[in-house]
Amino acid sequence: MNNTIRTKLSLMMFLNFFVWGIWFVTMGTFLTKGGIAATGTQTGLAYGTQCLGAIVAPFIVGMIADKYFAAQKILGLLHLFGAVILYLLSTQTSFDSFYSLLLIYMILFMPTLALVNSISLNQMTNSEKEFAKIRVWGTIGWIVAGLTIGFMSWESAPKTLNITFEISAIISVGLGVFSFFLPNTPPLKKGKSVSFAETIGLDSFKILKDKNYLTFFIASILICIPLAFYYGQANQFLNESGMEKAAAKMTIGQMSEMVFLFLMPFFFLRFGIKQMLLFGMFAWVLRYLLFAYGDTGSGIWMLYLGIALHGICYDFFFVTGQIYTDQKAGPESRSSAQGLITLATYGIGMYIGFYVAGLIVDYNSLEEGQHNWQQIWIFPCLFALGVSILFAVFFKEKQKLNLKT
Repeated sequence: MNNTIRTKLSLMMFLNFFVWGIWFVTMGTFLTKGGIAATGTQTGLAYGTQCLGAIVAPFIVGMIADKYFAAQKILGLLHLFGAVILYLLSTQTSFDSFYSLLLIYMILFMPTLALVNSISLNQMTNSEKEFAKIRVWGTIGWIVAGLTIGFMSWESAPKTLNITFEISAIISVGLGVFSFFLPNTPPLKKGKSVSFAETIGLDSFKILKDKNYLTFFIASILICIPLAFYYGQANQFLNESGMEKAAAKMTIGQMSEMVFLFLMPFFFLRFGIKQMLLFGMFAWVLRYLLFAYGDTGSGIWMLYLGIALHGICYDFFFVTGQIYTDQKAGPESRSSAQGLITLATYGIGMYIGFYVAGLIVDYNSLEEGQHNWQQIWIFPCLFALGVSILFAVFFKEKQKLNLKT
Protein backbone atom coordinates (compact mmCIF):
# COMPACT_ATOMS: atom_id res chain seq x y z
CA MET A 1 0.00 0.00 0.00
CA ASN A 2 1.52 3.32 -1.05
CA ASN A 3 1.55 6.40 1.16
CA THR A 4 -1.18 8.24 -0.79
CA ILE A 5 -3.66 5.39 -0.37
CA ARG A 6 -2.69 4.93 3.28
CA THR A 7 -3.28 8.64 3.93
CA LYS A 8 -6.68 8.59 2.22
CA LEU A 9 -7.82 5.51 4.14
CA SER A 10 -6.59 6.97 7.44
CA LEU A 11 -8.47 10.24 6.82
CA MET A 12 -11.59 8.26 5.86
CA MET A 13 -11.48 6.38 9.18
CA PHE A 14 -10.81 9.57 11.15
CA LEU A 15 -13.75 11.45 9.67
CA ASN A 16 -16.17 8.50 9.77
CA PHE A 17 -15.70 8.06 13.52
CA PHE A 18 -15.54 11.79 14.27
CA VAL A 19 -18.95 12.22 12.61
CA TRP A 20 -20.31 9.58 14.98
CA GLY A 21 -18.40 10.37 18.17
CA ILE A 22 -19.03 14.12 18.29
CA TRP A 23 -22.71 13.61 19.23
CA PHE A 24 -23.10 9.96 20.24
CA VAL A 25 -21.20 10.01 23.57
CA THR A 26 -23.16 12.94 25.00
CA MET A 27 -26.56 12.17 23.47
CA GLY A 28 -27.79 10.60 26.71
CA THR A 29 -26.87 13.75 28.65
CA PHE A 30 -28.47 15.92 25.94
CA LEU A 31 -31.71 13.92 25.97
CA THR A 32 -32.12 13.74 29.76
CA LYS A 33 -30.65 17.09 30.86
CA GLY A 34 -31.14 19.21 27.73
CA GLY A 35 -34.23 20.53 26.00
CA ILE A 36 -35.99 17.19 25.39
CA ALA A 37 -36.25 15.85 29.00
CA ALA A 38 -36.29 12.20 27.95
CA THR A 39 -36.67 9.29 30.39
CA GLY A 40 -34.12 6.51 30.78
CA THR A 41 -36.28 4.21 28.66
CA GLN A 42 -36.57 6.84 25.91
CA THR A 43 -32.81 7.36 25.99
CA GLY A 44 -32.35 3.62 25.60
CA LEU A 45 -34.70 3.64 22.61
CA ALA A 46 -32.75 6.53 21.06
CA TYR A 47 -29.46 4.68 21.39
CA GLY A 48 -31.23 1.60 20.05
CA THR A 49 -31.68 3.28 16.67
CA GLN A 50 -28.05 2.49 15.91
CA CYS A 51 -28.95 -1.16 16.38
CA LEU A 52 -31.90 -1.00 14.00
CA GLY A 53 -29.56 0.64 11.50
CA ALA A 54 -27.04 -2.13 12.04
CA ILE A 55 -29.71 -4.78 11.42
CA VAL A 56 -30.51 -3.15 8.07
CA ALA A 57 -26.81 -2.59 7.24
CA PRO A 58 -25.84 -6.07 5.98
CA PHE A 59 -28.73 -6.05 3.52
CA ILE A 60 -27.79 -2.61 2.17
CA VAL A 61 -24.12 -3.53 1.94
CA GLY A 62 -24.73 -7.06 0.66
CA MET A 63 -27.31 -5.95 -1.88
CA ILE A 64 -25.37 -2.96 -3.20
CA ALA A 65 -21.64 -2.98 -2.32
CA ASP A 66 -20.98 -6.62 -3.21
CA LYS A 67 -23.21 -6.67 -6.29
CA TYR A 68 -23.79 -3.35 -8.05
CA PHE A 69 -21.89 -0.19 -7.05
CA ALA A 70 -18.41 0.65 -5.82
CA ALA A 71 -18.22 0.83 -2.02
CA GLN A 72 -16.64 4.31 -1.94
CA LYS A 73 -19.51 5.80 -3.97
CA ILE A 74 -22.12 4.31 -1.65
CA LEU A 75 -20.16 5.68 1.32
CA GLY A 76 -20.18 9.16 -0.19
CA LEU A 77 -23.92 9.18 -0.87
CA LEU A 78 -24.78 7.87 2.60
CA HIS A 79 -22.80 10.69 4.25
CA LEU A 80 -24.27 13.41 2.03
CA PHE A 81 -27.83 12.34 2.77
CA GLY A 82 -26.91 11.81 6.43
CA ALA A 83 -25.66 15.40 6.75
CA VAL A 84 -29.14 16.72 6.02
CA ILE A 85 -30.68 14.53 8.73
CA LEU A 86 -28.01 15.55 11.26
CA TYR A 87 -28.83 19.22 10.77
CA LEU A 88 -32.54 18.52 11.23
CA LEU A 89 -31.77 16.63 14.46
CA SER A 90 -30.12 19.73 15.89
CA THR A 91 -33.42 21.63 15.59
CA GLN A 92 -35.73 19.16 17.38
CA THR A 93 -37.39 19.80 20.76
CA SER A 94 -39.68 16.76 21.13
CA PHE A 95 -38.57 13.16 21.64
CA ASP A 96 -40.92 11.69 19.02
CA SER A 97 -39.62 13.85 16.17
CA PHE A 98 -36.02 13.46 17.38
CA TYR A 99 -36.38 9.67 17.49
CA SER A 100 -37.92 9.45 14.01
CA LEU A 101 -35.10 11.46 12.43
CA LEU A 102 -32.43 9.63 14.42
CA LEU A 103 -33.76 6.28 13.19
CA ILE A 104 -33.49 7.45 9.57
CA TYR A 105 -29.98 8.73 10.19
CA MET A 106 -28.73 5.52 11.79
CA ILE A 107 -30.11 3.44 8.91
CA LEU A 108 -27.93 5.62 6.68
CA PHE A 109 -24.87 5.69 8.96
CA MET A 110 -24.47 2.13 10.25
CA PRO A 111 -23.65 0.61 6.82
CA THR A 112 -20.65 2.97 6.67
CA LEU A 113 -18.92 0.98 9.42
CA ALA A 114 -18.83 -2.09 7.20
CA LEU A 115 -18.02 -0.04 4.09
CA VAL A 116 -14.92 1.67 5.55
CA ASN A 117 -13.66 -1.73 6.69
CA SER A 118 -14.29 -3.21 3.26
CA ILE A 119 -12.64 -0.31 1.41
CA SER A 120 -9.58 -0.58 3.68
CA LEU A 121 -9.26 -4.37 3.58
CA ASN A 122 -9.55 -4.34 -0.21
CA GLN A 123 -6.25 -2.42 -0.39
CA MET A 124 -4.35 -4.79 1.92
CA THR A 125 -2.31 -7.92 1.36
CA ASN A 126 -1.69 -8.52 5.07
CA SER A 127 -4.71 -7.41 7.07
CA GLU A 128 -3.30 -8.57 10.43
CA LYS A 129 -0.38 -6.16 10.13
CA GLU A 130 -1.96 -3.34 8.11
CA PHE A 131 -5.59 -3.03 9.26
CA ALA A 132 -4.83 -1.84 12.81
CA LYS A 133 -2.65 0.98 11.47
CA ILE A 134 -5.58 2.28 9.43
CA ARG A 135 -8.33 1.55 11.96
CA VAL A 136 -6.47 3.47 14.68
CA TRP A 137 -7.32 6.72 12.89
CA GLY A 138 -10.98 6.03 13.59
CA THR A 139 -10.07 5.92 17.25
CA ILE A 140 -8.18 9.20 16.93
CA GLY A 141 -11.27 10.73 15.32
CA TRP A 142 -13.38 9.66 18.31
CA ILE A 143 -10.75 11.08 20.70
CA VAL A 144 -10.67 14.45 18.93
CA ALA A 145 -14.48 14.56 19.07
CA GLY A 146 -14.49 13.97 22.84
CA LEU A 147 -11.70 16.47 23.48
CA THR A 148 -13.58 19.07 21.43
CA ILE A 149 -16.67 18.63 23.61
CA GLY A 150 -14.55 18.95 26.76
CA PHE A 151 -12.59 21.96 25.50
CA MET A 152 -15.80 23.78 24.64
CA SER A 153 -17.41 22.77 27.99
CA TRP A 154 -20.69 21.92 26.29
CA GLU A 155 -21.62 19.35 28.96
CA SER A 156 -21.87 22.09 31.59
CA ALA A 157 -24.83 23.48 29.62
CA PRO A 158 -26.58 20.38 28.17
CA LYS A 159 -29.05 22.44 26.13
CA THR A 160 -26.14 23.60 23.95
CA LEU A 161 -25.24 20.03 23.01
CA ASN A 162 -27.40 20.31 19.89
CA ILE A 163 -24.34 22.00 18.36
CA THR A 164 -22.68 18.57 18.24
CA PHE A 165 -25.20 17.51 15.58
CA GLU A 166 -24.51 20.67 13.56
CA ILE A 167 -20.75 20.03 13.60
CA SER A 168 -21.34 16.42 12.64
CA ALA A 169 -23.46 17.57 9.67
CA ILE A 170 -20.67 19.82 8.38
CA ILE A 171 -18.00 17.11 8.65
CA SER A 172 -20.38 14.58 7.07
CA VAL A 173 -20.67 16.77 3.96
CA GLY A 174 -16.87 16.90 3.72
CA LEU A 175 -16.52 13.14 4.09
CA GLY A 176 -19.29 12.57 1.56
CA VAL A 177 -17.42 14.55 -1.08
CA PHE A 178 -14.04 13.09 -0.10
CA SER A 179 -15.38 9.53 -0.41
CA PHE A 180 -15.62 9.83 -4.20
CA PHE A 181 -11.83 10.27 -4.29
CA LEU A 182 -11.08 7.12 -2.26
CA PRO A 183 -9.46 4.03 -3.86
CA ASN A 184 -11.92 2.23 -6.10
CA THR A 185 -13.56 -0.76 -4.43
CA PRO A 186 -15.69 -2.33 -7.17
CA PRO A 187 -18.36 -4.96 -6.50
CA LEU A 188 -16.68 -8.35 -6.89
CA LYS A 189 -19.91 -10.04 -7.99
CA LYS A 190 -20.94 -7.49 -10.61
CA GLY A 191 -22.03 -9.17 -13.83
CA LYS A 192 -22.20 -12.60 -12.22
CA SER A 193 -25.35 -14.67 -12.00
CA VAL A 194 -26.58 -14.46 -8.42
CA SER A 195 -29.50 -15.92 -6.54
CA PHE A 196 -32.16 -13.87 -4.74
CA ALA A 197 -30.48 -14.69 -1.42
CA GLU A 198 -27.19 -13.29 -2.71
CA THR A 199 -28.94 -10.23 -4.11
CA ILE A 200 -30.23 -9.18 -0.69
CA GLY A 201 -27.04 -10.18 1.11
CA LEU A 202 -28.25 -13.42 2.68
CA ASP A 203 -25.32 -15.32 1.17
CA SER A 204 -23.15 -13.99 4.00
CA PHE A 205 -25.12 -16.18 6.43
CA LYS A 206 -23.42 -19.28 5.00
CA ILE A 207 -20.45 -18.41 7.20
CA LEU A 208 -22.61 -19.51 10.16
CA LYS A 209 -22.32 -23.13 8.98
CA ASP A 210 -18.91 -23.11 10.67
CA LYS A 211 -19.72 -24.15 14.27
CA ASN A 212 -16.94 -22.09 15.79
CA TYR A 213 -17.98 -19.00 13.87
CA LEU A 214 -21.60 -19.58 14.89
CA THR A 215 -20.46 -19.68 18.53
CA PHE A 216 -18.54 -16.44 18.00
CA PHE A 217 -21.59 -14.86 16.30
CA ILE A 218 -23.91 -15.76 19.20
CA ALA A 219 -21.33 -14.58 21.75
CA SER A 220 -21.04 -11.29 19.84
CA ILE A 221 -24.76 -10.74 20.23
CA LEU A 222 -24.76 -11.59 23.93
CA ILE A 223 -21.65 -9.62 24.94
CA CYS A 224 -23.11 -6.52 23.29
CA ILE A 225 -26.00 -6.51 25.75
CA PRO A 226 -23.71 -5.37 28.61
CA LEU A 227 -21.66 -3.31 26.14
CA ALA A 228 -24.72 -1.13 25.51
CA PHE A 229 -24.71 -0.02 29.15
CA TYR A 230 -21.35 1.70 28.63
CA TYR A 231 -22.21 3.47 25.39
CA GLY A 232 -25.64 4.57 26.57
CA GLN A 233 -25.08 5.34 30.26
CA ALA A 234 -21.40 6.01 31.01
CA ASN A 235 -21.44 9.73 30.17
CA GLN A 236 -24.59 10.31 32.22
CA PHE A 237 -23.11 8.26 35.09
CA LEU A 238 -19.85 10.22 35.14
CA ASN A 239 -21.64 13.57 34.99
CA GLU A 240 -23.99 12.60 37.83
CA SER A 241 -20.98 11.39 39.83
CA GLY A 242 -19.48 14.86 39.62
CA MET A 243 -16.70 14.26 37.09
CA GLU A 244 -15.97 17.49 35.21
CA LYS A 245 -15.63 17.37 31.41
CA ALA A 246 -16.58 13.70 31.43
CA ALA A 247 -16.67 13.33 27.62
CA ALA A 248 -13.07 14.54 27.36
CA LYS A 249 -11.93 12.17 30.10
CA MET A 250 -13.77 9.30 28.44
CA THR A 251 -11.31 9.68 25.55
CA ILE A 252 -8.79 7.93 27.82
CA GLY A 253 -10.61 4.82 26.66
CA GLN A 254 -9.98 5.63 23.00
CA MET A 255 -6.33 6.48 23.77
CA SER A 256 -6.05 3.05 25.34
CA GLU A 257 -7.73 1.57 22.27
CA MET A 258 -5.17 3.29 20.07
CA VAL A 259 -2.26 1.84 22.05
CA PHE A 260 -3.63 -1.67 21.88
CA LEU A 261 -4.37 -1.35 18.16
CA PHE A 262 -0.64 -0.80 17.60
CA LEU A 263 0.09 -3.82 19.79
CA MET A 264 -2.40 -6.10 18.03
CA PRO A 265 0.12 -7.71 15.63
CA PHE A 266 2.29 -8.57 18.67
CA PHE A 267 -0.64 -10.30 20.39
CA PHE A 268 -1.74 -12.07 17.20
CA LEU A 269 1.65 -13.76 17.04
CA ARG A 270 1.47 -15.02 20.63
CA PHE A 271 -2.15 -15.87 21.32
CA GLY A 272 -4.86 -17.84 19.59
CA ILE A 273 -8.23 -16.47 18.53
CA LYS A 274 -9.96 -17.84 21.62
CA GLN A 275 -7.54 -16.23 24.05
CA MET A 276 -7.74 -12.86 22.27
CA LEU A 277 -11.54 -12.84 22.35
CA LEU A 278 -11.66 -13.94 26.01
CA PHE A 279 -9.26 -11.19 27.07
CA GLY A 280 -11.69 -8.68 25.62
CA MET A 281 -14.77 -10.25 27.21
CA PHE A 282 -13.34 -10.51 30.72
CA ALA A 283 -12.20 -6.89 30.48
CA TRP A 284 -15.89 -5.89 30.35
CA VAL A 285 -16.50 -7.77 33.59
CA LEU A 286 -13.70 -5.89 35.34
CA ARG A 287 -14.76 -2.53 33.90
CA TYR A 288 -18.30 -2.73 35.26
CA LEU A 289 -17.06 -3.95 38.62
CA LEU A 290 -14.84 -0.86 38.83
CA PHE A 291 -17.71 1.41 37.84
CA ALA A 292 -20.00 -0.16 40.46
CA TYR A 293 -17.63 0.56 43.35
CA GLY A 294 -15.72 3.62 42.13
CA ASP A 295 -16.50 7.27 42.89
CA THR A 296 -15.05 10.74 42.28
CA GLY A 297 -13.45 10.79 45.73
CA SER A 298 -10.89 8.25 46.91
CA GLY A 299 -12.21 5.74 44.38
CA ILE A 300 -11.71 7.92 41.32
CA TRP A 301 -8.81 5.71 40.21
CA MET A 302 -11.39 2.94 39.69
CA LEU A 303 -13.36 5.14 37.31
CA TYR A 304 -10.26 6.08 35.33
CA LEU A 305 -9.11 2.46 35.17
CA GLY A 306 -12.58 1.38 34.06
CA ILE A 307 -12.48 3.93 31.25
CA ALA A 308 -8.92 2.93 30.28
CA LEU A 309 -9.95 -0.72 29.91
CA HIS A 310 -11.77 0.24 26.72
CA GLY A 311 -8.66 -0.57 24.70
CA ILE A 312 -8.77 -4.21 25.72
CA CYS A 313 -12.58 -4.37 25.72
CA TYR A 314 -12.90 -3.14 22.16
CA ASP A 315 -9.72 -4.21 20.36
CA PHE A 316 -9.38 -7.74 21.68
CA PHE A 317 -12.97 -8.66 20.92
CA PHE A 318 -14.20 -6.44 18.09
CA VAL A 319 -11.09 -5.85 15.99
CA THR A 320 -10.09 -9.50 16.38
CA GLY A 321 -13.63 -10.44 15.39
CA GLN A 322 -13.55 -8.25 12.26
CA ILE A 323 -10.32 -9.85 11.07
CA TYR A 324 -11.58 -13.34 11.99
CA THR A 325 -14.74 -12.65 9.97
CA ASP A 326 -12.73 -11.40 6.99
CA GLN A 327 -10.66 -14.58 6.87
CA LYS A 328 -13.65 -16.88 7.30
CA ALA A 329 -15.71 -15.13 4.61
CA GLY A 330 -13.18 -14.75 1.79
CA PRO A 331 -12.94 -11.86 -0.70
CA GLU A 332 -16.23 -12.33 -2.61
CA SER A 333 -18.41 -11.99 0.49
CA ARG A 334 -16.17 -9.57 2.37
CA SER A 335 -18.60 -6.62 2.51
CA SER A 336 -21.60 -8.84 3.25
CA ALA A 337 -19.79 -10.65 6.06
CA GLN A 338 -18.61 -7.41 7.64
CA GLY A 339 -22.22 -6.25 7.49
CA LEU A 340 -23.30 -9.49 9.16
CA ILE A 341 -20.99 -9.07 12.14
CA THR A 342 -22.16 -5.46 12.37
CA LEU A 343 -25.70 -6.85 12.59
CA ALA A 344 -24.70 -9.14 15.46
CA THR A 345 -22.76 -6.55 17.47
CA TYR A 346 -24.13 -3.07 16.82
CA GLY A 347 -27.50 -4.52 15.79
CA ILE A 348 -29.28 -7.27 17.68
CA GLY A 349 -27.16 -7.42 20.86
CA MET A 350 -26.89 -3.71 21.50
CA TYR A 351 -30.56 -3.09 20.71
CA ILE A 352 -31.53 -5.52 23.46
CA GLY A 353 -28.84 -3.98 25.69
CA PHE A 354 -29.95 -0.37 25.22
CA TYR A 355 -33.57 -1.29 25.96
CA VAL A 356 -32.66 -3.30 29.07
CA ALA A 357 -30.28 -0.56 30.24
CA GLY A 358 -33.05 2.03 29.95
CA LEU A 359 -35.40 -0.10 32.06
CA ILE A 360 -32.76 -0.73 34.72
CA VAL A 361 -31.79 2.95 34.88
CA ASP A 362 -35.44 3.97 35.36
CA TYR A 363 -35.90 1.25 37.99
CA ASN A 364 -32.92 2.60 39.93
CA SER A 365 -33.96 6.27 39.72
CA LEU A 366 -33.62 8.38 42.86
CA GLU A 367 -34.77 11.88 43.70
CA GLU A 368 -33.62 14.99 41.81
CA GLY A 369 -32.62 13.09 38.67
CA GLN A 370 -29.99 10.92 40.37
CA HIS A 371 -29.61 7.13 40.15
CA ASN A 372 -28.31 4.15 42.14
CA TRP A 373 -25.41 3.51 39.79
CA GLN A 374 -23.89 0.67 41.81
CA GLN A 375 -26.98 -1.46 41.24
CA ILE A 376 -27.10 -0.42 37.59
CA TRP A 377 -23.51 -1.52 36.87
CA ILE A 378 -23.74 -4.84 38.73
CA PHE A 379 -26.17 -6.21 36.13
CA PRO A 380 -23.88 -5.89 33.04
CA CYS A 381 -20.93 -7.06 35.15
CA LEU A 382 -22.60 -10.38 36.00
CA PHE A 383 -24.08 -10.75 32.52
CA ALA A 384 -20.67 -10.31 30.85
CA LEU A 385 -19.18 -12.83 33.26
CA GLY A 386 -21.79 -15.41 32.29
CA VAL A 387 -21.24 -14.86 28.55
CA SER A 388 -17.46 -15.13 28.97
CA ILE A 389 -17.73 -18.46 30.77
CA LEU A 390 -20.10 -19.90 28.16
CA PHE A 391 -17.82 -18.74 25.33
CA ALA A 392 -14.78 -20.31 27.02
CA VAL A 393 -16.61 -23.64 27.16
CA PHE A 394 -18.15 -23.80 23.68
CA PHE A 395 -15.69 -22.00 21.37
CA LYS A 396 -13.20 -24.61 20.12
CA GLU A 397 -11.14 -22.67 17.54
CA LYS A 398 -7.53 -23.38 18.49
CA GLN A 399 -5.55 -21.93 15.57
CA LYS A 400 -4.12 -18.46 15.47
CA LEU A 401 -5.24 -16.00 12.83
CA ASN A 402 -3.49 -16.69 9.55
CA LEU A 403 -0.52 -14.34 9.41
CA LYS A 404 0.64 -13.71 5.86
CA THR A 405 4.25 -12.90 5.20
